[in-house]
Amino acid sequence: MGKESERKHENKKQEQLNEFVRDNYGKIMTTEESVKVSNDEDTLKAGIRGPQLLEDFMMREKMTHFDRERIPERVVHARGYAAHGYFQVYESQEKLTTAKFLQDPSVKTPVFLRFSQVAGSRGVNETNRDVRGFATKFYTEEGNFDLVGNNIPVFFIQDGIKFPDLIHAVKPEPHNEIPQGQTAHDTFWDFIANNQESAHMMMWIMSDRTIPRSFRMMEGFGVHTFRFVNKEGTSRFVKFHWKPKLGVHSLIWDEAQKLGGADADYHRRDLWENIEAGNYPEWELGIQVLEEEDEFNFDFDILDSTKIWPEEDVPVQIIGKMTLNKNVDNVFAETEQLALHPGNIVRGIDFTNDPLLQGRLFSYTDTQFYRVGTNFKELPINRPICPVHNNQRDGAARITIDKGQVAYHNNSLTNNTPYTVPGSEGGYVTYPSAVEGIKIRATARSFMDHFSQARLFWNSMTKVEREHIIDAFSFELGKVNSISVRQQVVNMLGRISSKLAASVARNVGAEIPDVEASTVTKKSPAVSMANTIFRPDTLRVGVIIGQGFNESVTRAILNQWKAVGLQPVMIAKDLGTVTGENGEKWKVDNSFLTGSPLLYDGLYVVGGDHMGNDFIWKTKSYVVESYNHYKPIGASEESSTIIESLGIDGQPGVLIEQTSELFADEFIKAMTKQRFWARG
Repeated sequence: MGKESERKHENKKQEQLNEFVRDNYGKIMTTEESVKVSNDEDTLKAGIRGPQLLEDFMMREKMTHFDRERIPERVVHARGYAAHGYFQVYESQEKLTTAKFLQDPSVKTPVFLRFSQVAGSRGVNETNRDVRGFATKFYTEEGNFDLVGNNIPVFFIQDGIKFPDLIHAVKPEPHNEIPQGQTAHDTFWDFIANNQESAHMMMWIMSDRTIPRSFRMMEGFGVHTFRFVNKEGTSRFVKFHWKPKLGVHSLIWDEAQKLGGADADYHRRDLWENIEAGNYPEWELGIQVLEEEDEFNFDFDILDSTKIWPEEDVPVQIIGKMTLNKNVDNVFAETEQLALHPGNIVRGIDFTNDPLLQGRLFSYTDTQFYRVGTNFKELPINRPICPVHNNQRDGAARITIDKGQVAYHNNSLTNNTPYTVPGSEGGYVTYPSAVEGIKIRATARSFMDHFSQARLFWNSMTKVEREHIIDAFSFELGKVNSISVRQQVVNMLGRISSKLAASVARNVGAEIPDVEASTVTKKSPAVSMANTIFRPDTLRVGVIIGQGFNESVTRAILNQWKAVGLQPVMIAKDLGTVTGENGEKWKVDNSFLTGSPLLYDGLYVVGGDHMGNDFIWKTKSYVVESYNHYKPIGASEESSTIIESLGIDGQPGVLIEQTSELFADEFIKAMTKQRFWARG
């Protein structure tokens, strides 16, 4: 059975969606009412050159539908891309939760995962520095569960009521609508300076976490504290983590900026192509679990969304794996009409008093009603795979045709159906957590420490990571026109680290602040990307070949690379084919013009017997760009003069072929390492 056939038979959600799929290939054209169309290019006119007639129902149907083809884009997370897959738990979690999808390791629960950017519109470059959304819809046998998170484990604010202010500040400034999809401007940093609960989040954003190498190489986090409730009614606090099997990797800033021009669709193209090639992305689901009695045993509030639970204090338990194995059939119908909501939970999962989560529970549903419509839950992508029965009726674009005269509860005419289900028989029961206190608008005292975990993050970074953070703050604040705002932010950084503040101050022309920095000395190695998984799987090697190249040696090396998952991309002066020294013709994937060293994780210069000056010059430009981005570079013995002429031979990660087998193995090791920060 082939992969396509396997996918069709393993995913109940896909089987459901197939009922709504329409294939127009080879079919005759009709109107929406199924009237066959004889001419779709000319309007109905009064005479060959006369005015258009209002009775042209075909034109009116086509045009009015076109006028309404775009729904309002999301206010945030507008730029997104998604794929289908499935989740399997490794072993039953019945001791922790009654959630059915976390019980049976043999069950594949369908999922739909949407990645996104927070700040920009739908047309923004995908490699901008930005938080990435990581939102998973589980189509479980008990209903939909939406884990709507980010690739950062914390957030800017502690209370949902401030979310509109945050987004107003981060969006393009209203007087000139500049800049698009970027935080490097006055209003954003003014918000940060005056809402210093964001200090921890800003350390994550100014790290390389917000310029990911790929959707497939991002962590995901549920951000909030939730509850697991088991069959005995025992509640425990829980946080959700997604750990990519390929590790957590990033671009570097110069590379990310240039990629925005080389390929504005870089991330979605990477996801699409790898799924189509069968390189299915995988993430393991991890949970951090706290007993109720341990709620107040930490120097931070576990309900504060601007704080992490350090993994060294509360270990992440890996409980299952998600695999994405099918691209969407239609981006609008699936990805854009997808309606996510953190309030979509199933029995065995419940909320906490996290004030940011509480605000989201209202906001997300309200947004979907406005953006997608009253009956958004009936759209194919949003439908549960289990039956739905209730007394909700009517509304715009209603799809369901409900029979009968009764649409209320309680009733006798239909024997009080649809009927409710007791908790003992599977009905959802809210966990009876105690609530007490006076009505008040205030922030809990336990939420007031904004700098200890920001300092923890700084302490956990390597030298290179710290340099990148300093550069990021310096670039962003360098784009801020207000000297006062610059100084306020630098003063805030002084509360985190005097070294960080002094470095940024010098770079942006601010005064070095005379404030007391946090004295936290603790580290959390888990937050450093230097401690992630390093694998060669799916990394792309740009292979530069010229006429008369050595086919046998090159083939042997490439086969050795393919065996470990590296993906060679053939680059030549022109598209078409290149002829080797023995007359073999090899297909060219990219020319120097259509390709870019930015698109490859490493470079291998094979060259050939007939390399002209233009070929050598363009090869050198590719090598220099790759070298400056700290990527692995290899060269055949015949092409070693190109490397030597640039003066980079002998530098870390620069390899010259001696024997093909040894070279291939050493290059695999270099590609696995990915970056060589020690270059001179």
